[in-house]
Amino acid sequence: MAMLGHAIAGPPHLTDDPDPVDYGHWEVYFFSTATFARGQSAGVLPAAEANYGALPNLHLHVQVPVAFNSQSVTGTQFGVGDASVGAKYRFINAEEQDWWPEVATFPTIAASTGDAARGLGTGRTHFFLPLWLEKKSGLWTTYGGGGYTINPGPGNRDFWFIGWLLQRQVTDSLALGVELFHQTASGTSAPGSVGFPIGTKDTTGFNIGAIYDLSENYHLLMSAGRGIQNASASNEFSYYVALQWTF
Repeated sequence: MAMLGHAIAGPPHLTDDPDPVDYGHWEVYFFSTATFARGQSAGVLPAAEANYGALPNLHLHVQVPVAFNSQSVTGTQFGVGDASVGAKYRFINAEEQDWWPEVATFPTIAASTGDAARGLGTGRTHFFLPLWLEKKSGLWTTYGGGGYTINPGPGNRDFWFIGWLLQRQVTDSLALGVELFHQTASGTSAPGSVGFPIGTKDTTGFNIGAIYDLSENYHLLMSAGRGIQNASASNEFSYYVALQWTF
């Protein structure tokens, strides 16, 4: 099942933005995400992600998940999933009045820490090499881009992900966003696919997400969506929900 990795994304969306965590600050997520298709499901529950502003315009990233894989034949499996590390670097800054966008890259390594035999990992180390852009105007923000995943392993192929998002600040505490994304065929295994032999076809989908500020330091993030292209094979329904702690 081609779970289009939130490990490489801008929660609660699959598409990322170029904004790193502020220098000297932390951004910590406790979250769950899953995808459902063909009466099967796969995802992480729970998972933790931490991003630290190590330098101006640079943050370091680590994510450690507990994965699950539920199939009618094998039942439900739980265990450590594939962990990831990375670094986001913004190399072009932009103010709202500037005509050019912010631009950043966020190379990420997904290590084979999950048990592939139980469908809790891919059994290979993957590399994601993206480029993200963003422009803000008043209450509106739009961002997107994409990247290339190096996807080793028998029957696998390297693949592209592209996505774009439009978000509006509805109230002081609530922001709503809609994204459209596309991933090319990945073969039999891809980062986050937790063992499902589904992903041989291109897939296109959408998500609707919300970010709600509970306080200055705590935030609730949610999104839900589904596939449009080849949905029955890869994404009949997917969700993401997280509590974010910033300090």
